[in-house]
Amino acid sequence: ASGELSYGQALTFLAAQLTAGLGVLLSLPHTAYTFQVGAASLPLVVAYPLMKRFTNWPQLVLGMTFNWGAIVGWASVHGSIDWSVVAPLYGSGIAWTLVYDTLYAHQDKVDDRKLGLKSTALHFADRTKPILNGFSALAVANWMAAGYALEFTSPLYYCGCAAAYLHLVWQVQTADLDNPPNLAQRFKSNNYVGAIVFASCVAGNLTAAAV
Repeated sequence: ASGELSYGQALTFLAAQLTAGLGVLLSLPHTAYTFQVGAASLPLVVAYPLMKRFTNWPQLVLGMTFNWGAIVGWASVHGSIDWSVVAPLYGSGIAWTLVYDTLYAHQDKVDDRKLGLKSTALHFADRTKPILNGFSALAVANWMAAGYALEFTSPLYYCGCAAAYLHLVWQVQTADLDNPPNLAQRFKSNNYVGAIVFASCVAGNLTAAAV
């Protein structure tokens, strides 16, 4: 948008990114099946950059696109998809994305409004916090549902999910929706949410294996 890159440079960068992504996809186990699952995300990948012009929910499309990796990851490990696990895992990622990217979008809402672009930040407006609290609850419910489907019985997993949920609640409740530095800090803090969920999954796997 700033004009610092030429179209040729942008296309070269895009080609490099696509080539790297294809290389990763082809290196995964169960290559043919995983490739098909990964390729199925291409309509979302193509559509997402246009969504801010056509829908109030571009963050939903981002969540659907970004979290497709959960489906690809399961397919590459197992050579199949167990939707009892993958569906709630995918759903939790989408709900989580809606939380953090709506907070992020509030940083851009003034410019987006001027440019005629859409976002959940503009769409939710004064209802942002209660709506994001709902998506936070949906995320933790789906994390727990995925653990249950995997027969995780250790309280460590579910306590970890609860801790991640509390972090999301903290982000939402302390967010100043008109203060970009405040919002940027909360957006960046989602690495802690990811670390908590990851550690919970490791604990759940280890305790399930020990039974």
